Amino acid sequence: MSHEADPIEGLWQEYAAVFRGFDDLTLARWMSQTLAQLHGQLWRASHPLVGAFRLAAMVSHERQIWHQRLVNAPVDFPSAECCRAPLLPMVTRDVLESGFICLHCNGTAVALEDVPDEAVGEALAKWAEQYAPVHGVAHWEDHRRSSHASYDQALESAAGEGEQLLARLGTELTPPLLEHYPAVIWDDQDECLGIRPEDIMT
Repeated sequence: MSHEADPIEGLWQEYAAVFRGFDDLTLARWMSQTLAQLHGQLWRASHPLVGAFRLAAMVSHERQIWHQRLVNAPVDFPSAECCRAPLLPMVTRDVLESGFICLHCNGTAVALEDVPDEAVGEALAKWAEQYAPVHGVAHWEDHRRSSHASYDQALESAAGEGEQLLARLGTELTPPLLEHYPAVIWDDQDECLGIRPEDIMT
């Protein structure tokens, strides 16, 4: 992990301390109850309830809580193939390479080619192909930045286009997934382009 990521990781570990204070049964009950609250809806990744669940999921994965079968997950949540925790997929800009991300183990919960609705999978793949070069502006090499007439303007333009694409992800492309999954999370920010959740209008 790079030194730039270390402070963020440290902050997440600090936030997760509250769940590390839970015993296994209390943590399992909290997660099962929260899954029931998440059920049937499309959620922004920035939503506070999703953030809390991700912290709890990190701790539960470390302890293998779901393997202990202390409580039952809500009935509509099947087990994810990646780690056998309840399936709660998150769609990010990396969907083409990584599929839907598992909130428990951060692995691939569902490969894009395994999405039940082929048309939705193809639309997400096309969206990811459109988003990649927009996101890539934030990672231009120095020689490309210096050769551009105004890199700051190019970055601002990319951020504006990225906001529109992320809004489309949340309003058009991910809602049909609720026909196949009990709840879906979509990533509503791009830190590299400086796009914040409040910039995404849905």
